[in-house]
Amino acid sequence: MFNVSALVIILFCSNLFAQNRIAPQKKVFEARDKIMPALVHIEPVKEIYSEGKKRKRTVTGSGVIFSKEGYVVTNNHVAEKAKKVNCILSNKEEVSAEVIGTDPFTDIAVLKLNLDSIKTKIEWAEFGTSSTLEMGQAVFAFGSPLGLSRSMSLGIISSLDRYFEDSGGMLSPYNLWIQTDAAINPGNSGGPLVDINGKVIGINARGIRSGENLGFAIPIDIVKEVVEQLIQNGEVKRSWIGVTIQNLKEFEKILKIKDQNGVLVSSVEEDSPAQIAGILPRDILTEFNGTKISARFEEELPKIRKLFADAPIGSNVEVKGIRNGSPISFELTTALKGKYEEEEFEFSEWGFSAKQLTQRLSRFLKVPKDYGIFVTGTETGSLAQKAKLRTGDLILSIDGQDINSLESFKEFYRKATSSTENRFLLLTENRKSRRFKLIVTKEEG
Repeated sequence: MFNVSALVIILFCSNLFAQNRIAPQKKVFEARDKIMPALVHIEPVKEIYSEGKKRKRTVTGSGVIFSKEGYVVTNNHVAEKAKKVNCILSNKEEVSAEVIGTDPFTDIAVLKLNLDSIKTKIEWAEFGTSSTLEMGQAVFAFGSPLGLSRSMSLGIISSLDRYFEDSGGMLSPYNLWIQTDAAINPGNSGGPLVDINGKVIGINARGIRSGENLGFAIPIDIVKEVVEQLIQNGEVKRSWIGVTIQNLKEFEKILKIKDQNGVLVSSVEEDSPAQIAGILPRDILTEFNGTKISARFEEELPKIRKLFADAPIGSNVEVKGIRNGSPISFELTTALKGKYEEEEFEFSEWGFSAKQLTQRLSRFLKVPKDYGIFVTGTETGSLAQKAKLRTGDLILSIDGQDINSLESFKEFYRKATSSTENRFLLLTENRKSRRFKLIVTKEEG
């Protein structure tokens, strides 16, 4: 079957190149030759936790060198939790890399190659801009699909404003996506999406396995902003006000509004800046710190969330809106947005793993952030399993001592494993139900 997208590209490129009197094939080769030397095949060795044990797993991804210092941009889901990163350059030279920083909220990560171990001079790609892209524009996707390194595929931009709700570990609260029919498969993640001039205009991040020719890239303008902060600080710090927002279109009838500008507040987190200021669910916010805001359609939401997040942390802002048809106004102080994930730790002698509660997890469980530690798994036949400790339990105290952080439990655990005591009483909670559970390290004769 003839590929319709390929025909569109051929006609588009033929017209473009005819105007410039350049052979289409030559232009493709020029784009290839600008990117291929900067392409990186990435094999991170990750520490993951499964059934209460820490294990190592090697995954495959892609990246692109973007500076003479050897910085490489890739996806967060490629580099996160990596304790070791092996890279293979386009000339097949192997080199190690360090994870400089990761940002799960945009799925971007930065690595730095160990240049001292490289025999040849590195080359790097040039970032373009995503602000001037057009639907139908020819693009190339580079990377290691299914582990097949140094691959290149051809397509067009299918959409510039694709919106996704958060799904599993894939987050994109602050950006829309570039959709392309250039082939993007597992292993392409972190590789560059490139225009006909050989400039990087996006970072490939996801595909839809159940559909054909459905690939998605993070716009390079977002990438450039995040990369700069990761290099400077190792992380991206954002403001948080504690509201969940929705677009207005589908609620116009029930709320008895028509042609109303603004964004609907669907929930307000407990003890958040928004709750302290007096913002309520069903409020319609129309202005934030002097900037008008409105989202009739869901693809308008990321820009508003980013406006909230980009406000200086700890700054006082004015928020205006409408409640039951009447104007409302609030003053609130923004707070630091919490981490997406916290440290996980294996308590090997007792046979379970646990992690610190994050803002996101504590919100889901509807408990305070310092409310114990969260059990992520138990090992078969372990002391923890015999004590009936379960995944999802919150450990609130041990031998009457309150646990408000992973560090406090680790300190108690270190003392316990070197002491002569052989019984330790845990107070746990699961779905608001509390139970005592007994860790017995040695049965008495």
